[in-house]
Amino acid sequence: MGGALVAGGWGLFAGAALLVGAAVGSFVRVAPRWIALVMAFGSGVLLSAVPFELIAEAYERSGMWPVAGGAVAGAAVYSAANVLLARRGAQHRKRSGQHQPSESEEPGSGSAIALGALLDGVPESVVIGTSLLGGGHLGAATVGAVFISNLPEGLASAAGMRAAGRSRTYVFALWASIAVISGLAALAGYALLGGASPALLAVITAVAGGAILSMIADTMIPEAYSRVHLLTGLVTVTGFLAAFALGHL
Repeated sequence: MGGALVAGGWGLFAGAALLVGAAVGSFVRVAPRWIALVMAFGSGVLLSAVPFELIAEAYERSGMWPVAGGAVAGAAVYSAANVLLARRGAQHRKRSGQHQPSESEEPGSGSAIALGALLDGVPESVVIGTSLLGGGHLGAATVGAVFISNLPEGLASAAGMRAAGRSRTYVFALWASIAVISGLAALAGYALLGGASPALLAVITAVAGGAILSMIADTMIPEAYSRVHLLTGLVTVTGFLAAFALGHL
């Protein structure tokens, strides 16, 4: 039980970055260019953590084919769900400008944005929980990557929601709920998969890794590039190296 609570606590900590970002986005006017730069940095951090801490660990547990199959499955499921949610109004959920539709313009878009945030956050949280199983250690780079990537997501989405006419109550209730669900997902990942075989854990880790990589490619990097263009690559590499260094301290 103690291990599950620890996993849930780390998941809640990483998810709480959404709430911090939402607070900044709701009360402070941050230039979209700075939001995009943080988004690019967070993308680089995740791009470092996923292959070195998730995919590599899964490969050591089960070999190439389970990892490849899991990663492709995770990417496919994420992409399909993302397409469905985009059609219901969540296409621009990470954007800070006048892109998100209001509820009057597209009824149900608020719920779609909430489900999109859940789609982005759950794979990261499950990985935090499963990484502690079997005597494993929680990688600082993994938690740091999720936390840092959640900050610009909360900031940009909150700013976009406010621009679309949604209230601060809605914004904070949404991100607080997602933070709590992130903690519960990490707890569930630890508690429900404690008896799973190393091969199954490897596949689940690979599925989450594939979903996270798809999220970066589909939502984070395009949003960063739309604002800062050629600076995106440089800042992304900076984030990558920062996470790589953190993981090797």
